[in-house]
Amino acid sequence: MIETVAYARAGVLGNPSDGYFGKTIALTLRNFRSRTLLYPSERLEIRPSDADIPVWKNLEDLRQHTRWRGYYGGIRIIRALLMRFTDYCDAEGIELHDRNFSIEYESNIPLRLGMGGSSAIITSALRAVMQYYDVQIPLPVQANLALETETKELGVAAGLQDRVVQVYEGLVYMDFDRSLMDSRGFGEYEHLDSALLPNLYVAYRTQLSEGTEVFHNNLRQRFESGETAVVDAMEEWARIAEHGRNALLAGDVDRFGQLIDANFDLRARIYRISDANGEMVEAARRTGATAKFAGSGGAIIGTYRDEEHYSSLRAAFQNLGVRVVRPKT
Repeated sequence: MIETVAYARAGVLGNPSDGYFGKTIALTLRNFRSRTLLYPSERLEIRPSDADIPVWKNLEDLRQHTRWRGYYGGIRIIRALLMRFTDYCDAEGIELHDRNFSIEYESNIPLRLGMGGSSAIITSALRAVMQYYDVQIPLPVQANLALETETKELGVAAGLQDRVVQVYEGLVYMDFDRSLMDSRGFGEYEHLDSALLPNLYVAYRTQLSEGTEVFHNNLRQRFESGETAVVDAMEEWARIAEHGRNALLAGDVDRFGQLIDANFDLRARIYRISDANGEMVEAARRTGATAKFAGSGGAIIGTYRDEEHYSSLRAAFQNLGVRVVRPKT
């Protein structure tokens, strides 16, 4: 029996420039995880989890389940991952044994809320399959395979940030410089000491958001058409991440918080923020906290001062259907 896990993630600074040759800082959230079990079996089988089974207690159970999990389970994701994994092994001349297995997963990461739920399922499953076949894949290539599972196999627009931080784990600074990406297919990834972080919170909605593909598909079109505001924004987000790294290393907590706010404000200038997502940011900022999206919407991350301030954050979100946690990195 092989058991592997991968954790949720939050983009701290620089996102969404990761798919546009930018720079980002992100961290894994051990508060939530995807777990994979893999074991030998007579036939190859991807076993369904609760998210894949179309049976509910009643209509209200269906509604609550859909708000939390969305409309898609993980079977298609794992199937796509197995396609990318075998394609990689074929290309590298790696011969795989012919012993079948069953693979199953379960995840408590809220899906479609900007916390890397799908990519965590992929990363955890990839670790299990690598172990089963005794295949060693370099970390940056693992991140690429996880991304290609969604972009090439499933047609979902996405960037490397989520996959890199989930593969590397902890707090990671990522530079996706175009020359590096073009020459070797991956950027420069640096672990940072999470002890350098100021007090952080993550707040997330308990119902379905719009999904990452809605945001990224629109942004990709605007970027590739050369829209000046979008191209300039990508360069500015990259600078924000770089300045954030420097602020962390210098222990400049105030500057780091200002950059979090600047990251969101730039996003709001080039993209329409939904009322529900904007409401979360506004509620946090009214308490004096900083706030930005942790991903593409549905969850935010920011800094707070102390325990009293954290309590006021929780109170501010209490009536909005929003939960607040401290990240476990």
